[in-house]
Amino acid sequence: MYNQIERARAIVAAQTALTPRIGLILGSGLSALADELEQEVVVPYATIPGFHAPKVQGHRGELALGLLAGQPVAVLRGRFHFYEGYTMQEVTFPVRVLRALGCETLLITNAAGGLRPDWRVGDIMRLTDQIFLPGMAGHHPLIGPNDDRLGPRFPPMVGTFANALVPLAHAAASANGLALREGVYAMVAGPSFESAAELRMLRASGADAVGMSTAPEVIVARHAGMRVLAFSLITNLALPDGPPANHAEVLAAGEQAKPHFGALIRGLLALMSVVSD
Repeated sequence: MYNQIERARAIVAAQTALTPRIGLILGSGLSALADELEQEVVVPYATIPGFHAPKVQGHRGELALGLLAGQPVAVLRGRFHFYEGYTMQEVTFPVRVLRALGCETLLITNAAGGLRPDWRVGDIMRLTDQIFLPGMAGHHPLIGPNDDRLGPRFPPMVGTFANALVPLAHAAASANGLALREGVYAMVAGPSFESAAELRMLRASGADAVGMSTAPEVIVARHAGMRVLAFSLITNLALPDGPPANHAEVLAAGEQAKPHFGALIRGLLALMSVVSD
């Protein structure tokens, strides 16, 4: 895998003089934030070895590099998913390339169903922890031989979301008049939305939101020594006695939340220049 990562890195690096410090993964309906980049260079996924074209509406399939809120960033406009038939190693390969390009921090966003009845569509949740159900069932991105050049054999996950960026996230939210929720994110494989019994099980396990991404990307980022901060946009309420979920409402909620989510990420990036750990 190391040689594959290097080939992909070289192709991207040849198209820009920028060395990104922060990687961003933008989920369903949220990729428009990357349209605000200055000195932008766009590299289609189709031109990067190991990348795949997303097949899900709302994921554009481009790696954009440039400046956002004064920070050099590399932005994945959309992701490809385990439920599309890719392996966990393929799903997380872009994170490996972001690290090879120079990213030391990874900011992840996703669209998620809210498991708490007192929450509302449009709420933003900072992940305090995660439950990686496919990984616990054996679909894990680190299964197989470990390459010590990429990270340790047994990376710890406790404390993954506790770092110096957390107070900055809350400061950025407060400055923009946003109430930032906090909670545990559970990843399911998908692509079907959860049954009522599954939703009750997830809530009983301590999860506050559920989605079909993010957890493997977090693990690979930590394996690579990256600092991680992740946010879920609550695009629907995933309640056992509530209405069935559908992808159209996910995209609609993402569209409505663009100004608030964009303000949060821009504010966070502007504050990050004063933090190093």
